[in-house]
Amino acid sequence: MRKEDAIELLSINGNEVRVTNPSKLYFSQQTKLSKLELVHYYLSVASGALLGIRDRPLVLKRYVNGAEGAAFFQKRAPAQRPLWMRTITLAFPSGRTAEEIVVDDAAGLAWIVNLGCIELHPHPVRSGDLEHPDELRVDLDPGPGVSWTDVRAVALEVKSLLDEMGLCGWPKTSGSRGMHINVRIYPQWGI
Repeated sequence: MRKEDAIELLSINGNEVRVTNPSKLYFSQQTKLSKLELVHYYLSVASGALLGIRDRPLVLKRYVNGAEGAAFFQKRAPAQRPLWMRTITLAFPSGRTAEEIVVDDAAGLAWIVNLGCIELHPHPVRSGDLEHPDELRVDLDPGPGVSWTDVRAVALEVKSLLDEMGLCGWPKTSGSRGMHINVRIYPQWGI
């Protein structure tokens, strides 16, 4: 068996997570980091990561060839998944539906990282009430020529507006140049 074909089995809170190609480099430029090391990193920050994604359907952004490779979005849950991995069906205005992954624990987080999910993309709704968002997201997605200084300046303007409204926003980097400002709201308005 070739080294890259190896499988590392992790036992996480009673669930078995298979890490395929554990020695595959996911970051190879400045910091050399294998897939298994990336999984272990996410496990070390799982309590914080789960605060943002627990009980929320996820769109999977997969970097199957590492962080420097091309990524693709996968809305639908993979057909081959552990029995303990939870999913929920979302309905879209178009009438289409998608069964999406819901990560509730460290094992689920490790499982999606093994799929190449470096970025986490949760919906702004909880699985128990898909029609009423509990999070507002301001997406600052700069076009070409817009500097990080400009993004920060706009983020401070958003903060001022949120302060006036009595809301608290939490900034989060997005992609390679953007920022999301996440604001928890009462789930009283529909989509």
